[in-house]
Amino acid sequence: MTDQAAKPDLLRIVSAILLGCIVGVILFLIFALGIGMLNDRMHMELPINLLVAENIFSAAILAILVIVCIAAFLRMVWNTPPSEPVRDEDEEGP
Repeated sequence: MTDQAAKPDLLRIVSAILLGCIVGVILFLIFALGIGMLNDRMHMELPINLLVAENIFSAAILAILVIVCIAAFLRMVWNTPPSEPVRDEDEEGP
């Protein structure tokens, strides 16, 4: 018998994408806050801040963090089995 891995439900995939977006944005905010504190203390002029619309470096970091987080959550969804086993139509019982 071949053991086929169950494909994740659409709801799990959508929730992984949404959670990846949320976590990516939060990580970007934490990262930009840390860079901003370093800029103020050391008087460095790193071009990373919260102005995503005006700064290409910030937009690139935001996009990278969101894509990495989405990929990580999708990987967890694909590798984690569903909480309820998938029943075959041929099986009988409750």
